Amino acid sequence: METITVNPAYKLELSSSPHIHSRWSTKHAMWFVVLALIPALISAVLFFGPYQLLIVLTSVVFCAGTEFAIKKFRKKKITVDDGSAVITGILLGLILPPNFSLSAAAIGAVFSIAIGKEIFGGLGYNIFNPALAGRAFLQAAFPVAMTTWAKPNFAVDSVTSATPLAAYKFDKVFAEIQPMFLGNIGGSIGETSAIAILIGGIFLIAIGIVNYRIPIAMILGVLIFGGIFWVIDPAKYPNPLFQLFAGGFLFGTFFMATDWVTSPLTSKGMYIFGFGIAFIIVLIRIFGGLPEGVMYAILIMNSVVPIINRYTRPTIFGEAK
Repeated sequence: METITVNPAYKLELSSSPHIHSRWSTKHAMWFVVLALIPALISAVLFFGPYQLLIVLTSVVFCAGTEFAIKKFRKKKITVDDGSAVITGILLGLILPPNFSLSAAAIGAVFSIAIGKEIFGGLGYNIFNPALAGRAFLQAAFPVAMTTWAKPNFAVDSVTSATPLAAYKFDKVFAEIQPMFLGNIGGSIGETSAIAILIGGIFLIAIGIVNYRIPIAMILGVLIFGGIFWVIDPAKYPNPLFQLFAGGFLFGTFFMATDWVTSPLTSKGMYIFGFGIAFIIVLIRIFGGLPEGVMYAILIMNSVVPIINRYTRPTIFGEAK
């Protein structure tokens, strides 16, 4: 029997997910995402004022500080420099209402990292998107503050002080597409400007950080499912473009659902994941008690990612079922 000798100079590294083939390392990818979020940050300041930067900064500081403290307590390698905590902080800050309390933002940031990420073991082990987990906690803890919307700086009427989805859900008022595309509309800090989100999202797809399959599936899904109801009764249900540009759909599409850790690994699974999110969003928006469903739709689909991965795993050549 031939003996194979392994050269001790070569070391094998055992690492956690995400195991994504990319020309960028996880650290580089994280900082590219930070770069892609700059247009949304600029639009937040433009439409809601410089105070929004304090909200995002507070969220980032407490996310990074919480991760540092937990790693130190557990005597694990400090990984703050990989950028994942910074991204969680920016994402959480951008999905909060304008002029939100800094203390509440700090609480949400601590929850995002401690419960949404580190309790599972850290980056690569978390089941749910940490920023969305933090927002879900804040939604339950501070329901009034989380549904209080500021009027944009360039608003021309009172309707724009409410979110388009809230105006539709409770007043049956359909907002125009142009304000939603530009961002001059009520909503979360970084979710109102479709053009700013598209700039960052297309940049991430172009450089290979974001897989195009999930955004394509979500966009097609919301157009198809939303279009079905619109065709049934155009006077009662919003048109598909409204569904596309309203609320946090585009932000969730490019920056939340595409998270490497909490999204499927297989191509088929990504399409299933994206269509599933879109379907749940449309159902919640039309039939649910809440005007928006992006956060809950992504979290629900996060929970079934292991099942999606299992049943969409490609068959190995020669493998018997």
